[in-house]
Formats: sequence, structure tokens, C-alpha cells
Amino acid sequence: MSNILQVEHLRAEPGTRTDGYLTVSEMMDGTRARVPVVLLNGAQSGPTLYVQAVSDGDELNGLAVIRRIVDRLDPEHLAGRVIAVLIVNIHAFHDGRSLNPVDGKKMNRCFPGRRDGTSSERIAHHLYQHAIKQADYCIDLHQGGVRPMIDEVRVRVDRRRRAHKACLELARVFGIGYILDASGPDGQLARVAPEQGIPTIDPELGGCHGWDESSIQKGVTGVENVLKHYGFIKGEPQIPDRQIVVDGFLSIISGRGGFLEYHADLYDHLHKGDPVADVTDPFGNILETLVTPQESILWSRSLKPMVACGESVATVGKNIRYI
Repeated sequence: MSNILQVEHLRAEPGTRTDGYLTVSEMMDGTRARVPVVLLNGAQSGPTLYVQAVSDGDELNGLAVIRRIVDRLDPEHLAGRVIAVLIVNIHAFHDGRSLNPVDGKKMNRCFPGRRDGTSSERIAHHLYQHAIKQADYCIDLHQGGVRPMIDEVRVRVDRRRRAHKACLELARVFGIGYILDASGPDGQLARVAPEQGIPTIDPELGGCHGWDESSIQKGVTGVENVLKHYGFIKGEPQIPDRQIVVDGFLSIISGRGGFLEYHADLYDHLHKGDPVADVTDPFGNILETLVTPQESILWSRSLKPMVACGESVATVGKNIRYI
């Protein structure tokens, strides 16, 4: 294999960094739609890490993580290669929303893509064929939209698959402390790439408008943990001795409409029957107290302080185990 790291026309010699753009689509006026890419080719040989962000156009924390990671890495002291795509869903990013406005699709349901498919499928195919398939490990950085949620990592491979063990280990090494271990929908990169022998994780770095510093810093530490553990850079990773794993979610649904007063906060370890929130009328009178149906972790909660009848107030992680 050549020592040159190459993704289409972008090339990085050993010990160098290359910044550039890949043309992945065209706008309605024929203007090229491009995604920004950083190639880091270490002076020493080693594995290849692919990392991407903004698969959903309004999930920006991962973009901040990649910017900081690539600025910290010195190719002269890197053993291996890093391919970083900073903004995957370029159309949705410019539109300021999750879905690609060209085809209405969620990009992270379109991998490995299709050469002659819709806009999202073509972009996914382009990146998968030219960049992702070069990787030994893959990190697809997300966040929970704008809904407040914990910082966590997702393993999207069925536990019966051979690739599951390597993906769960990658999630453990990322070291954020909370892991969802549940098979994902068709077309998720974290489900598709492992079928090609590429361990992949899907970190969800909180939920917010714009950038959240706490979640970004956890993402930076997580990526650096991976780089250290798998020998890309020197140093000891900061991995918790014990991490919480859940295998799915339960929604806490309101039976009344009104205003929310939470008894529990994100990350709280709840027991069956513990109160999660009161639903109150405009005068503050309690209409309903919502409780958790089983032992669980409060994973996410409503963004707004009010709720309609039948609306989800919170999500809890179920079937807790530890690794």
C-alpha cells in the first residue's frame, strides 16, 4: 500500500496535513456542493481512523470536536492516518435543519448509499466508497438535536453479529460513561460499516442549539481516547473504570396537558415508581405526577416547559448493566 493518504484528488504525504473539499453534489444553479475534509498522514505507519460530523444538518457539536482534534494532532508524531469530514450533510447544514432539503431524507439512514440514488444516497455513497472504506475504525459524531439529553455513545450492531464485540470495545474506549447497545435502523453508518469489518460508533454529544462546551470537551476526550488506545498517538486514555450500558429506551408520556416541573434530572439513576415530573396547570396546581415504570437512567427530557396530552416528557434508558 502506498504511504500517501489519498481521498480522490486530496493527497497527504507522510508527516503532513492536507485541508480541502470534495465535490459531492450540485446546487440548483449548477454550483458545486462541497464537503470540507482534513487528511492527516502520520510520519509513522499505523491504522486509519475515519471521523465525520454533521450527518444531521443541525447537529454541530461534532464539528467543533473535529476542528479541535485536527488542530491538536501533529502528523510528525502520528502513527497512522486520520480522515475527517467536518460537514457531511452539506445541504441540510446550509438549511439549518436535520434533513436534507433536496430529498427530505435523513443522511444517517442512507449508508452505504447509491451512486445513482437521491441526493443523500449519492453523498453517502461518495464518502463511503472514497473515504470510509479506507478506515480501520470509524466515529460518526452526532448530538440529540436540540432536545436536552445526556452525552452517550451508541453501538448499533446486533449483539449476535461478529462485529458487535469490537464496536462495544470501541464505545468503551471512547469513555463517555454511558452506552446505548441496541441494533440501529437500516442505513445507519454505525450499522453498515461494521458489516465491512470496520468497528464504528455513534457518539451522541448532548442536545443543544449551536455548540455546547461541556459536550464538545467530552467528545474531544473521547476521540483522543481512541487515538491513544489504538496507538495513533502516545498517552494514556481517560477511560472510566465502570460504564453504564442500556439496551433501549422507554418514553414517559403525559396524560394531561400543562406545565412541567421535573423531580429528576439527566443522568439520574431512577427506581421503579420514582417521580420524573409533575404536570401542572397555569396556576401551579398538580394535575399529574409522571413516574418511571422500571429501574432506568433519565436519558433525555423535553426542551420546552410545557407539554400536550400524549406528548413525551422524557426518555429513560432501560435494562441497565455495567462494563
